[in-house]
This record gives sequence, C-alpha cells and structure tokens, in this order.
Amino acid sequence: MTVNEQQSGRSKERIRHHYLVEKELAARLRAATKAERRNLYTEVYDELFRRVPDHPQLTLKLDAAGRQHSLNRRLAILKRHLHPDATYLEIGPGDCSLVTKVAGLVRKVYAIDVSHEITKELHLPDSVELIISDGSSIPVPPNSIDLAYSDQLMEHLHPEDAIDQLRNVYDALVTGGRYVCITPNRLSGPHDVSQYFDDVATGFHLREYSATELAGMFKDVGFRKVQVLVGGRGFHMNAPTPIIKAMESVLTGAPRRLGRTLARGLPMRLILGLKLVGIK
Repeated sequence: MTVNEQQSGRSKERIRHHYLVEKELAARLRAATKAERRNLYTEVYDELFRRVPDHPQLTLKLDAAGRQHSLNRRLAILKRHLHPDATYLEIGPGDCSLVTKVAGLVRKVYAIDVSHEITKELHLPDSVELIISDGSSIPVPPNSIDLAYSDQLMEHLHPEDAIDQLRNVYDALVTGGRYVCITPNRLSGPHDVSQYFDDVATGFHLREYSATELAGMFKDVGFRKVQVLVGGRGFHMNAPTPIIKAMESVLTGAPRRLGRTLARGLPMRLILGLKLVGIK
C-alpha cells in the first residue's frame, strides 16, 4: 500500500518486521502458479494482517481524521460520474468507508476484496454486496457496472492476474462505463514497505507501472479511450496522454536515482500520480 510508514507512528523495528513478513509472503505469490494464486491471495493477505496487527491499513480504521481525509480525496474524483441509477464497483475497498458513502448516492454497490481479515466486522448498507474474490475474477453480472474504481490495487496483483482482472473489469462495464484506476507510478517507486530497504518493490507491490504501460494494457483489453488525470487535493483535469508519455520517457532514460528524485518532487508528483480513466 502507498502509505507513509514514517508518519504512521511505528518504530523502525516494527517497520522492519512488517517488511520481512510482507517480503516473505510476496515471494510465495511471485513463485506460485496461476492455479495456486486463486486461493493464495486471500491466504497471504489474511496472514499479513494477523502477523502485522499495526499494519497501516488496519490502524487507519482507528484514525478518524485520516479516514475522512482519504474519503474526501477519493470521493472528489468519483462524484462527477455518480448518479442515483448507477451501479458502482469498488475493487479492494479496504475499510469500506468509500463504498458506504457511495451507497447513498447510487442504486447498487459491489465491493470486491481478497481478505476476510480486512473486511471482517464491517456493517454495510443493504445496497452493498461484499464479495471475496480470488484476485483476478470480477464476479458480478456482465455489462452491469456504470463506474468501477480501484485505488492502490493494480500493483498488488501478479502481472498475469492484473491483465486478467482488467479484462474482467472491462467485461463487467456497460457500454460507455468507466474504470477509474489509481496506482503509484513505478518511476517514483518503490511504494510498498520495501521502499525503506530496496531499490525496487519486493513486498506486496508485485509490479508497479508507469502511465504509459498501464494505458497500453487498457487499450489491449478493449477500452476505446484512456484518460490520464493530473492534480491533487480534489482538483483534477485531463492531461494530454502524449505529453505524459514523453515526460515518462525522459525520466526512464535518466539515471535511476535522478529519475526517481525528479518523479517524487513537485510538480512532477502531481503530474505522474497515475490516475487513469478507461472508457468502454
């Protein structure tokens, strides 16, 4: 998850413990066959949250101010696409605070996750259907979703499963439906807990992407149009994709540390924050 571990109040020893556990479990996912991964996502995430009880995704449940800030940020991106007759799909809903809020704005909500631990003891509105998935399937009726959304999800999937899930999201959308996909940009990474120990992601970020790479995947599965959003603090606008690709090309060609430093700084961080909208 893209979480600033240093601001989570945890000691260096606890962060290192998290890193070692996550790296161990991620290695199991990377080495597993496709058939093995169908059940393994749920197993390793449940094990992670049991072995790392101070994981930021768990402690965020207790941080009311942090939850509200995150909720406002995400809702600002989605509101323009929501209406009372819409069907909304969120993949990787975490504490389900967003799906609970969206449930009051739309007709039907599907929330899909791989972990029983992160979703246990949740009390959801009647219009929300919580589904535990195998990491790539999207078990909802085909051509039924007006707006799909994921935030900090794509990077957690094995590359083979990522393309399968993306294809399944496409199949779930109505014609003209949108998939808003937010994921950390590879050029400023790594972004998982291994950022404090390694130069490339070795934790549960099984693969991080650039906007160029991810937009290509969207096109490959059939999305007729792909938009790149830039901005922050609730204000976003569509950016010309060729310009984003050109900027990423320059950073890719730079020495690794220089390219990463530039990608992490302002204004580049706002431009390359990797918010993609695929339109079916």
